[in-house]
Amino acid sequence: MGTMGLHRIKLLLLFTFTGVCTAQNDITLSVFTVTSKSMTVQWSGHSGASSYKITATPKNSPEQPVFAQFSGNTVMGSVNSLSPNTVYTMQLEAMDNALNVLSSAETVETTAPDVPSIDQAYSKTSDSITVEFARVSGATSYILRAESKTGDFFLETAVTDSPGTVVGLQPYTDYILSVMSVNSGGRSQPSYPIEARTVVIAPKLNTSSASNDSILVTWPPVEHAILYKLIMIREGSSTRLVLNTTDTTVKFDNLESGTSYCIKGMAWDAEGRIGDDLTVCQITRPQTPDVTHVQVTPGRSLGIAVYWMMVQGATSYMGLTSNGQNCSTKDSYCYILPQECGQNHSVYVIAYNEAGPSSPSQPAAYITYPCPTENIWVEEPTAGNCSVVWENVPLVDYYVAFIKRDDGTEKSCNTTKTTCQFFCMCGYTYLTSVFPYNQAGTSLFAHVLNYTTIPCCPQDVTVKLVSTETLEVMWSPVKGAELYETTAAHTNNVLHCNDTSPVCALSDLSCNTPYSVTVTPCSELRGCNNTCTPHKHETAPCAPEILDMTQTTNSTYRVLITTPNSPSTNYTITATGRYDKYLCQSINNSCEFTQLPCGSIYEVIAVATTAVGKSLPGYSKTLETGPCCPSTVNVTQVTQAMTNVTWSPGTGARSYIATLRSPHGEAKCHTLDSHCLMGCITCGTNYSVYMDAISSTGHKSLCQYQGFSTSACCPTGVKLYRRTNNSLRVYWRSSSPQAYNHTVELYGTGANYTCFAAAGSMYCDIQEGTCGDVYRVVVAPVEKYGVKVTFCLPRTYSVPCPGSNAGMVISRRRRSVK
Repeated sequence: MGTMGLHRIKLLLLFTFTGVCTAQNDITLSVFTVTSKSMTVQWSGHSGASSYKITATPKNSPEQPVFAQFSGNTVMGSVNSLSPNTVYTMQLEAMDNALNVLSSAETVETTAPDVPSIDQAYSKTSDSITVEFARVSGATSYILRAESKTGDFFLETAVTDSPGTVVGLQPYTDYILSVMSVNSGGRSQPSYPIEARTVVIAPKLNTSSASNDSILVTWPPVEHAILYKLIMIREGSSTRLVLNTTDTTVKFDNLESGTSYCIKGMAWDAEGRIGDDLTVCQITRPQTPDVTHVQVTPGRSLGIAVYWMMVQGATSYMGLTSNGQNCSTKDSYCYILPQECGQNHSVYVIAYNEAGPSSPSQPAAYITYPCPTENIWVEEPTAGNCSVVWENVPLVDYYVAFIKRDDGTEKSCNTTKTTCQFFCMCGYTYLTSVFPYNQAGTSLFAHVLNYTTIPCCPQDVTVKLVSTETLEVMWSPVKGAELYETTAAHTNNVLHCNDTSPVCALSDLSCNTPYSVTVTPCSELRGCNNTCTPHKHETAPCAPEILDMTQTTNSTYRVLITTPNSPSTNYTITATGRYDKYLCQSINNSCEFTQLPCGSIYEVIAVATTAVGKSLPGYSKTLETGPCCPSTVNVTQVTQAMTNVTWSPGTGARSYIATLRSPHGEAKCHTLDSHCLMGCITCGTNYSVYMDAISSTGHKSLCQYQGFSTSACCPTGVKLYRRTNNSLRVYWRSSSPQAYNHTVELYGTGANYTCFAAAGSMYCDIQEGTCGDVYRVVVAPVEKYGVKVTFCLPRTYSVPCPGSNAGMVISRRRRSVK
């Protein structure tokens, strides 16, 4: 029980007159305050008392009792000269003028321990002060009190032993400190105070390395600091560099590159006390690496390999070319891909660590293979007189042109010019290619040009979309063509079909793709005409796929889909149920269905639409809406601590969790039925009613309903007394926090009686007609609108006539109480 706890003992004095036991005035005693040497008690007055005597008797000590006497109009007094940490029995006696004891009461309490003394107080950190004090016998704990000298700060901290530390203080601030001992009886008086001041905070160090041999340390000034101390230690070394300064900026030079240094910062105040310390670590920038070799890498993809010497402390390296390309690595080499052909560049390397980059290395020059000839064509000014011509390529020493006829005849031409003549014959196909050379070698590949004599191009080509991914191409036959090659080109992908008929179906095309369709007439002797005009046509949009379906509100669901088509594509999402269907249209990747009924299952499909047509339906997904909340929930109180909850079935729900929740706790039940019986209900309490409707797949809907209030609590301690005027008094104790009217009903063998007690009253008097009867007594609170609580249990009393012994209470549990 705490120090300010009240210990009360109520004594009921019974006096018997002519065989009838009646209650006289009673008196209560409570301990008000407790210290190490005294106790202050207060009591209720007693009519007829002319004085009061308080006696404090130690329970487990040979010490003599201590008493104090007070006048009859006093209701509070102190008993002093007590021993610390001692259990006392406090007895109060009310006496008349003749010193006869009219009534008495007593309680037991323990005095607080002795006041401790402080040995010393000191500060090691800027937010705390440590207090060392002498331990006190009987103390179970101690309380450290810290107060500012201005009185605007007060803090008490509980500790178990000495020394104790008070935290949460301000730096470089004076505090008055005291200590109190604590036991079950309370706390002692504060000790003699002592003053102490917290130390200053540590400087907030900011470090950086602007070069590979220096570190710059800066910090904002620390209030009340007169001197700063920096200690620097190199990683892996035990040597310390100590520096005292009044500045707030220090630069350490002549350091090792790529090496970590840890710097501890502290500050002194005017009293010569050192404050908090803060340690930060900083690495110097790495040394400049040296490029050892640059090599053009062979293979199908042109690139360079750069090699260098690794330096200490570098965590990564970056190679950079003069044309803006780079590579990053932790090794001593890296590849820069791709490289452009026909380039003359240089490359340099920079080392990095946490401090920043090193200085760049000396650049190393390199040259790449020549680029392939991009534009090759064949000129035929007269029949049979052909020339293969190409554009000039930079950084080329000479060219080698290869000309191969479809019958196997091959010719080569080595020249420094950009043309090479050859004899061409109609009806043949010529394959021409040109390879440029320089000191690095030749280009990795060469474009091959097919040249043939040509038939005429068809003029009335029509392209029609016959399915989502199939184009049908039709044209009129042209003279001289024996075979037609139809191509559908999109970027680097080319689909084609060869046929002798003037019609072609291009299938297995990519959806939502514009294709360039070209019809090329060919013959065995003349070859194909590659100059025919292409025709543009787009395929149907791609089918969208459903990514996710989420519930945003009770009846709103958001569907996320893929958008594989152009931004102007419309998307239609259909949710089809057993009896209904919902549509949602959007141009982006999400769409919301609103007002979907609960407890339903829908098949959801998405379709894309453009000006070309509709896509195929995407794969369907099943959407299950949450189960419906029961439309009605009824809560009926069965007993004072038990209720019956019933509800209407919710569509889609298989099980339910009914919850009654109040500030005192909650009651739950999980059932497959539409009703539930709950216990552990507190009387006179307002409950919130919740219901979780759960489907067979685990979907849950949270439902809330109108609150429910339990009936008022039945009174306790019901007793029946006979009064001197032949009346009966029924007494009880109220168990409800709120005051209610009460109805009292007595059912006897000879007559029945009823009386009403106003709110706040705890008894009711009834004038009895006959004596010697047995009564069944029911006391029940009356709630709002005059509704009586029906759960209160009756008690049976036998009331004898005057002159006989006291009545006997016969309880339902067959337990007698006099």
